[in-house]
Amino acid sequence: MTEYIDLRSDTVTKPTKEMLEFMMSAEVGDDVFGEDVTVQKLEKKLADMLGMEAGLFCPSGTMTNQIAVKVHTQPGEEVICEASSHIFKYEVGGIAFHSGCQAYTLQGHYGKITAEQVLKAIRPEDIHQPKTSLVCLENTANRGGGSCYDWEEILKIKKVCEQNHLKLHLDGARFFNAIVATQQNPVDYGKVFDSISICLSKSLGAPVGSVLLGNKDFIKKARKYRKLFGGGMRQAGYLAAAGIYALDHHIHRLEQDHHHAQIIAEALQKSHFVQSIFPVQTNIIIFEVKPNTSAFEIVYKLKENQILCSPIDEKHIRMVTHLNISEGMVEKIVKTIITLL
Repeated sequence: MTEYIDLRSDTVTKPTKEMLEFMMSAEVGDDVFGEDVTVQKLEKKLADMLGMEAGLFCPSGTMTNQIAVKVHTQPGEEVICEASSHIFKYEVGGIAFHSGCQAYTLQGHYGKITAEQVLKAIRPEDIHQPKTSLVCLENTANRGGGSCYDWEEILKIKKVCEQNHLKLHLDGARFFNAIVATQQNPVDYGKVFDSISICLSKSLGAPVGSVLLGNKDFIKKARKYRKLFGGGMRQAGYLAAAGIYALDHHIHRLEQDHHHAQIIAEALQKSHFVQSIFPVQTNIIIFEVKPNTSAFEIVYKLKENQILCSPIDEKHIRMVTHLNISEGMVEKIVKTIITLL
């Protein structure tokens, strides 16, 4: 069987032997009955790490994002987000389906929006227009090439939200990549955002799950919506244990993923088929192929060399490093890129 180097996403990671052993030793119960102590430990652990009151363990980041929108809004209202953000582009129209709201999308810079843009997008009080009620940010920005928000810009956006009575949610699918890259204190985020979704199954390497964070009243409502959305789990402590292990052992090693991404990006800059590369801050590399070159063709040629990556469209390709990518694999990727075409 052919063994591939898989750069399609950091969601492809598999639990380490140590993580699996930790999972199998977990104490579990029925979480819907509030009896799974390992789930409770995970929820408290993450809430404490960000200085927030409570957490809610869910099957996916899509669910935590959509529950947050549901709690923060009423049907007929409007949510401001970036045009390429996961919550708008990759969650199957959930803002409309689950919450009865519409999205006001802004064209950001590498997936990031500004306070000025948010201010201009807020609807005036008008019988013909929906009420703006929520702003959603994504950090790191997936379609922005894993870019990180400048902290001062986040504070400016928060001020706009406060002045206009808006809630502020963070899709932190790769939250700890941003923390490692910027050296920001996680507690600072807990002070600014009304809710935060933390994904455990991407760069942190857990097999399943995300945690939604907020104050106690918010999480009480969120727990009800989790059940409504079909997200209530029973002996989920085995999965929660993987999240606990990841938080204890896999955060600091994210620097290695970022370093690997930089090495691959440098090779791409020397290649014959790359037109331009998004700035690489974390573990995501997005590049544009040259005119008269097809992204799909390049992806196919890389696959022939046992390297998997994702075409975004006809001209753009995404690569994502993660804990299952070794130094030896990076060496092969670099050699293949330089000799390809």
